[in-house]
Amino acid sequence: MKIIKKINILFITISFLTLMSCDLEGGESLNGASTSSISDDLSRGELPQAMAGVFSDMRVGLATQVDVQSIFGREYYYLTGSDPRFEGDVVTGNLDDNTFYTTTPWGARYASIKNINLALAGLANTSADFSAAEIAGVRGVLNTLKAHELLMIANNQGENGLRIDVSDPDNLGSFVSYGDALTAIAGLLSDAGADLAAAGATLPFDLTDGYQVSFLEFNKGLAARVEAYRGNYGSVLTLLGDSFMDMSGDLTTGVYHTFSLTGADLANPLFGALNQTAIVRVSHSSFVDDALAGDARVDKVVLRDAPTEASGLVGTHDVWIYQSNVDNVPMMRNEELILLSAEANHITDPAAAVDAINVVRNAAGLGDYAGATTPDALVDEILFQRRYSLFGESHRWVDMRRFGKLSDLPNDRATDNVPAAVPIPANENQ
Repeated sequence: MKIIKKINILFITISFLTLMSCDLEGGESLNGASTSSISDDLSRGELPQAMAGVFSDMRVGLATQVDVQSIFGREYYYLTGSDPRFEGDVVTGNLDDNTFYTTTPWGARYASIKNINLALAGLANTSADFSAAEIAGVRGVLNTLKAHELLMIANNQGENGLRIDVSDPDNLGSFVSYGDALTAIAGLLSDAGADLAAAGATLPFDLTDGYQVSFLEFNKGLAARVEAYRGNYGSVLTLLGDSFMDMSGDLTTGVYHTFSLTGADLANPLFGALNQTAIVRVSHSSFVDDALAGDARVDKVVLRDAPTEASGLVGTHDVWIYQSNVDNVPMMRNEELILLSAEANHITDPAAAVDAINVVRNAAGLGDYAGATTPDALVDEILFQRRYSLFGESHRWVDMRRFGKLSDLPNDRATDNVPAAVPIPANENQ
């Protein structure tokens, strides 16, 4: 049976709830809110809990996908004696279609999409006293998050394809190509953006603290990312103008997954203490070796007290992006948007591209870019800045693939290879 058809997630939001027993106003007990309760008629009382469940579920399986994509992008290695497949299958590119690095991201993201679809069905069927603006706002948020989750699947699967239409688990849509998936995701974001614009600033539920910008601005930023992947640079610039991009603003401003140690919530799964030996994330040696002198972004890794080694892979520097187990994990930051603007301008307005590049370089303690301004030279510079600015945030492998540069990524052993895509899980039975 297909993984997607097996997903039957209950809307229980244990990650955000500290109450052990109570009733929802106009809804079911928090101890057992069912999928039918949500999808048949979403009440005003159930909505915050349903949304909390969506935000929580988006974090499930996150570490596996980030770790595997970071290994593919030769950003870091994840060395653990308990599962040598990280330094075996993943680094060699000899991928199994029925193991955790294939099935976990796929299943987790589609489970999140299922919860979103249930909430969308409940919103369409609601008899509650939501205003038209409130319904538009909730629908816009849900479809933006759905687009985000679909993009995560698409980036993992590449040209192996994925399903976009999974609203009916008994009648799943066909597999589509990466390009067709991006087109569908762009359309979903456009419709969601229109809903969010119609809704205005007020939503009938609370966002997590990780949403530091308006949801419409996040929607536009995400749409800009998708259009950059599609090569539609004119659209990228338009969307960035409506996003939270700020050339003079804090580069860390953005949208984040949040974590805590309260109740049944999750700790940050990407955090690791320094100088561990059993399970350790160590940067690829090229991250330090290729860095420009004085680049402050190199502090995302820290020299270990002693090198670590597994299966011939050696690490001298620990990854130190997250310095506690409750640090936020970014979904999108201002720094990425500024670099997207550089990319969008690199052919038609190289001076503007250089200006954007210099914002990021200067923030990292580097001087202005003084290289060539041909499209090829600017692409190399933009990819270099994205490498250091977005280290460990699941961009490097995708970036090198979309510019046809996977072969430029280093391999430390003769058996190693960078794959272009993750296999479709074996039991999806295309």
